[in-house]
Amino acid sequence: MLEQIQNDLRESLKNKDEIKVSTLRLLIGAIKNFAIEKESTSYIPTDEEILEVIRKEAKKRKESIEQFEAGGRNELVEKETKELQILESYLPAQMSEKEVEKIIEQKIQELGATSAAEIGKVMGTLSQELKGKADMGFVSSIVRKKLT
Repeated sequence: MLEQIQNDLRESLKNKDEIKVSTLRLLIGAIKNFAIEKESTSYIPTDEEILEVIRKEAKKRKESIEQFEAGGRNELVEKETKELQILESYLPAQMSEKEVEKIIEQKIQELGATSAAEIGKVMGTLSQELKGKADMGFVSSIVRKKLT
């Protein structure tokens, strides 16, 4: 996956796509920082680890978009939105809200959960099943609604 990102960076440089170039450079930097955290500059992260770095970077963009919208900084909202779209293009497709809700309902029934005290138990099993396939913040909010 890292090789694909680097190839896309070279292609973006050729095409003079400034926003994609800067986004991919930041992403490669974040991946290198992850490798350094593993205490080895020669460490090559797995595709799953790279996806986790991309998810974190995407989450940062979403939070920035919210802050910039609240501050009325439309030009920065537009820039962050473009960066988010580039990052999301490397992530696997997310499940639809209906699919997520269906899985949540099934898990709640399987576990026999009936109260808010069991949210942790439900989220524990859902996090394993839905990691990378759905926004866990959204999943958590649905579980809370259904169990309270």
